[in-house]
Amino acid sequence: MLPKISDAEWRVMKLLWEKSPRTANEIVHTLESAVPWNAQTIRTLINRLVRKGAIKFTKDGRTYLYYADVREDDVQRAETKSFISRVFNGAMQPMFAAFLEETDLSDADIDELERLLKNKKSKK
Repeated sequence: MLPKISDAEWRVMKLLWEKSPRTANEIVHTLESAVPWNAQTIRTLINRLVRKGAIKFTKDGRTYLYYADVREDDVQRAETKSFISRVFNGAMQPMFAAFLEETDLSDADIDELERLLKNKKSKK
């Protein structure tokens, strides 16, 4: 089962999905310049993700090298299903209607959505 990842933890995971392994200091340095968190907060997030099984580490001397132990697309799919279930009672049509009403789409975006829907329909 995939771990539940908080919004703050997503920031750490995104870094590790972009490039792994990273040291805790690399993670802290990168996030400190992007968010108003102190180093201890970031290290707490790293430790939480280790406990949840979302990231693992190897030890290189005195340095810990962290890497994602779950795939980004797997976590995205799980989060999407959870969101649709919680917010739209599992119904896709209201979710798509809300998305289309609230989102500015370019012609290229609309063409891509049409292509995806046609592909989905042809696979039935």
